[in-house]
Amino acid sequence: MLRAKLAWPQALLATVLAVVGAFALWSLRTLGTSSERILQDNYRSVLASQRIEEALERLDRAVLARLAGRPAAEPEETRRSTGRLEEELRVQEGNVTEPGEAAATARLRAAWDRYREAHAGLAALPDREALARAYFERLEPAYGEVRAAAEEILAINQDAMVRKSEVARRLAARLVVMTVLATLGGLLLGLALSTGLTARITRPLSVLSQTVRRIAEGDLAARARVRGHDELALLASEFNAMADRLAQYRASSLGELLQAQQAAQAAIDSLPDPVLVIDPAGTLVNVNRAAAEVLGLGEGGPGLAGLDPAMRATVERVRAHVLSGKGPYQPRGFEEAVRLDREGGPRFLLPRATPLYGEGGVAAVTVVLQEVTRLMRFDELKNDLVATVAHEFRTPLTSLRMAIHLCLEEAAGPLAERQADLLSAARDDCERLQGIVEDLLDLSRIQSGRVELHRRRVPVRPLLEEAAAAIRAAAEAAGVTLELAPGEALDEALQADPERLQLVLGNLLSNAVRHTPAGGRVTVSAARDERGIRLEVQDTGEGIPREYQERIFERFFRVPGARSGGAVGLGLYLAREIVRAHGGEIGVESAPGAGSRFWVVIPGAPAEAGAPAAAPG
Repeated sequence: MLRAKLAWPQALLATVLAVVGAFALWSLRTLGTSSERILQDNYRSVLASQRIEEALERLDRAVLARLAGRPAAEPEETRRSTGRLEEELRVQEGNVTEPGEAAATARLRAAWDRYREAHAGLAALPDREALARAYFERLEPAYGEVRAAAEEILAINQDAMVRKSEVARRLAARLVVMTVLATLGGLLLGLALSTGLTARITRPLSVLSQTVRRIAEGDLAARARVRGHDELALLASEFNAMADRLAQYRASSLGELLQAQQAAQAAIDSLPDPVLVIDPAGTLVNVNRAAAEVLGLGEGGPGLAGLDPAMRATVERVRAHVLSGKGPYQPRGFEEAVRLDREGGPRFLLPRATPLYGEGGVAAVTVVLQEVTRLMRFDELKNDLVATVAHEFRTPLTSLRMAIHLCLEEAAGPLAERQADLLSAARDDCERLQGIVEDLLDLSRIQSGRVELHRRRVPVRPLLEEAAAAIRAAAEAAGVTLELAPGEALDEALQADPERLQLVLGNLLSNAVRHTPAGGRVTVSAARDERGIRLEVQDTGEGIPREYQERIFERFFRVPGARSGGAVGLGLYLAREIVRAHGGEIGVESAPGAGSRFWVVIPGAPAEAGAPAAAPG
């Protein structure tokens, strides 16, 4: 079996590794023993000889001090030095390990006995002259004999340490060579075993791989011939059985599959819009006839690389959206349409994408490029019509406002109370119509790309104060508190068009006051942001449901059930477009019953030393 084939080479290799490891441990132990012998045999004798000399020196200095007339050493110190020397001498006598060391130790003992006897006799001498004579006649020769014997023992042990260290070094070198050879032998044996085992296993696997490749290429007559009774042989047998069944299935259903494929291709080709099928790797799998005609794609072509750069970027973007697991891609509006310049005029294609699922997930992405050229032309005509009507509507509306204003001022005669009320309502409606006309004209300018920004350095504090002052009367009338929150960012400056930015802030503040009940609060603030200056308008009003928070910036959208105001759902759309034109961002954070916080991030103005800041408006 395959398990047995794998087991015995592994067992043999483990045995080789165990032998190599045991040899390495023996080598380390041998080296450790050599070092330990040096310490035990010689180092202790060297230390004893040095300490004997030190104690002998102290005893001799004490006698010389007495000869010089200085105070004699304390008897306790002399006894301590004598005891220390005697103790080290006994250690040396018990640690004789080298040739000649025993005779030197005996001479040391005899010389020490003579020195101690002579030293003990000095205490009874009456005067310094007798002491000097005894020192030079008896004590000094004994001192020299003790010192010479100690030096001899020291030299014998030091020579032995050097000799043993050299022996240990040569032993270590031999052990290193033997360990390296044993390791290389084990490595070579392991490589030989692994190579043989790999060859035995990969041979049938190679046969299986070649057979799989031939079947994948369409050769369903290929079979894997593997001898034996192990798992690989059983796998080859099962594979051959599968190939037999696959050949039978192909013989019975190949015609149906081809017919289904042709029907699917015909259905794709019948679509008037270009269709691209792209696999997860970015390879173009299939296209329909419209894609070949409009985009110049086809079999054997350059694939996505042959697309117009703008079109290729759009296709890659929607494909990445689908592959990221976000589901089908649906465009948000005509602004996502890609323009293609052709001989008959420009054509606009709006991308849509859906996933094609396989056994392992998304197997491909289908991108449909819906042609919206006529729809965009209709949209342009609609925008032009709206702009024309709004522009033509402005003049009579201005005259109507002026006439109502003069009547309310009683320039044409006195008014009754009922007449004044009706004219006041008419004036309010005219003001509302005037706002709608201005919004429609701004919308027309934005959609046609005619909005020009006159950027300059705008200080934040005056900008927010002016925006708050413009809406303060309406806030007081609604019973809403309007305040400017303090902050360091109020002393910063923006690089923006102040008039356009006032439109944005005015729209956000008017919405906040309109949707905040009496007794509520609207707060305007500014803070530093990594992207620039963050302007915020926060209210304590009714809030916005989560499902509508992304749509409130769309054209003509109004939250269902919200309070009616004086706009037609263009204010936030215009605000978003103005902010985007500044290179900034706009957003909202809200929850029903918890109020809303609208924020705008505008790039800050670069610091200019000594440059005066321009006032907004």
